[in-house]
Amino acid sequence: MSALHYLTIDLSEGAEGVTTVEAMASTSAEHHAAVMAEVQQVLDWAWHRFPQTHGPADEGMDWDHDLQVTVEDGLWHAVTLTLTGSQRFVDEFLATFGNSQT
Repeated sequence: MSALHYLTIDLSEGAEGVTTVEAMASTSAEHHAAVMAEVQQVLDWAWHRFPQTHGPADEGMDWDHDLQVTVEDGLWHAVTLTLTGSQRFVDEFLATFGNSQT
């Protein structure tokens, strides 16, 4: 299992077997690079494990993602990586990164 030190995971189940995984962190600027390294770790894993099935779930794909980064006053960084995934994607995600739900 790969440890995530900054990103907190929140799962929500949606319609038709699609689960949303939100990986979130809110840190000072000094920790932003470490947070983004964890985001890259998650995305690298997803691209490696499911390279041909990235895209909308309603088109039969296993996973899709959206990354949002906001900075307040240049000091506080909020990062949200939203992944939508099939059950097999989510199962493998949890086996790899665990479930640090808030």
